[in-house]
Amino acid sequence: MWINSEPLTLESLRGRVLLIDFWAFECWNCYRSFPWLNSLEQRFDGEPFTIVGVHSPEFEREKNIDSVRRKAREFDLEHPIMIDNDFSYWRAMGNRFWPTYYLIDQQGAIRDVFIGETHAGDERARQIEAAIESLL
Repeated sequence: MWINSEPLTLESLRGRVLLIDFWAFECWNCYRSFPWLNSLEQRFDGEPFTIVGVHSPEFEREKNIDSVRRKAREFDLEHPIMIDNDFSYWRAMGNRFWPTYYLIDQQGAIRDVFIGETHAGDERARQIEAAIESLL
C-alpha cells in the first residue's frame, strides 16, 4: 500500500536520484527531521530527484493506515510513502534504525546510507545534500 502515490518500482524511478527515508510516526528523531526533508524537496524541485518514504512501524499501533495518513498530513509529507507493515522492505534493505536515509543513484545503485535525526545546516544534512548534488 502507498500514500501520496500509486505503487512505485525502482525501475519506474530509473533516471532519478532517490532518497529513501525509513521512518515510523512515533519516532521523535524521524519527525524532527521532516522539516529538513521537506526543504530538500523544495531545493531540488525541477531536478530528477525523488524522496520516497518507507513507513516501517516500530509499534503495533503504528500499523494503522489512517493514522499514518494523518501523520503524513500533519508533517506536510507530500512525497510517496510506502507502507511496510510486514517489514519486508526493511529486511530487504538490511535496515536497523529510524530514521535511515538511503541515497540511490540514477541507475538504481545504493550510493550511501545515513543514519539519524537530521536538521537543515547540520553536518549530516550538508553531507547528504552534497551527495545528492554530485549524483544529479
